Amino acid sequence: MRFKITFFLLLCFIALQSGAQSYFYSNGYYDNPLTYEAGISFGPMNSLTDLGGRRGNGTKGTKDLNPKSTTLYGSIYASALYKHFLALRIEATAGSVKSNDSLLEGVKKTAIGRYSRNLSFRSPIYEISLTAEFHPIDFFKNFNPDSYPPTFSPYIIGGIGYFHFNPQANLNGQWIDLRPLHTEGEGFAEYPNSKQYALNQINIPMGVGIAYELSDKFNLRVEYIYRYLFTDYLDDVHDKYIDPAVFSRYLTGNDLTNALILNNRVRPGTPSDETTARPGGKRGNPNNKDAYFTVNFKIGYVFGREKTNSGGGGKNRLKQLRCPVFY
Repeated sequence: MRFKITFFLLLCFIALQSGAQSYFYSNGYYDNPLTYEAGISFGPMNSLTDLGGRRGNGTKGTKDLNPKSTTLYGSIYASALYKHFLALRIEATAGSVKSNDSLLEGVKKTAIGRYSRNLSFRSPIYEISLTAEFHPIDFFKNFNPDSYPPTFSPYIIGGIGYFHFNPQANLNGQWIDLRPLHTEGEGFAEYPNSKQYALNQINIPMGVGIAYELSDKFNLRVEYIYRYLFTDYLDDVHDKYIDPAVFSRYLTGNDLTNALILNNRVRPGTPSDETTARPGGKRGNPNNKDAYFTVNFKIGYVFGREKTNSGGGGKNRLKQLRCPVFY
């Protein structure tokens, strides 16, 4: 009898020292320290660039956001979650961004030349990102093994991304790639400070979210993710108008024709004192980088929980060690 008691206590001690490898997540599943989730995401996407915006001079950040530029995106993702509080996620996203100075028509008197500038763009966005999630409530819950993991879990998210973009403008019903036109003299010897930009670049995604455990196997999430960019050419607009005579030194054929038209699209009849569309005049704001962001609605399937022999049933989320029973 003494041997059985000693053996029982030893097994419980080993289970405790192993960090409680499993505990009751519900009447149907044991939880493990490491679980996995895979799913889909969709929602609105928008951007903050030199084009479009709202009344006034245009400002940095969401104050200049125009909801009419909103598009939709989709993504797939997979993540690994450690003890409910720290996750590593990889995600592939496809969407698009766009904007147009014509959105300022209703506030053109206060748009300070942006409406008459009359530029527009669209760009596809293809992104792959690696991010980490930190769930603070779940983190502190780990210090109290008798507490219930929260059904709702807010979290912060940040990481690194790699994305492709390609700004285009519409000309007579045809979408024209803008980068090959060097609309601000990018790469031209006459403009040494205007460098050619790459269409594949790194970004920094960061944001906040909240997760809801719909069931033992499914999670719902809502997130806001902002992408900090290292480029101001998401819309192909950065700094100044160049001398249009320079284009013929580098471009020919359709590229030359398109560059002459798309470089300067100021509205006909605009008084000269209401536009900066002249060589050396302001075309964009080089002091603010572009950005884009998404509002994510996610549904994910959870892997890695062990099924119990007791079948399904209601939640019994209190953590418990599994020790053997002797008769």
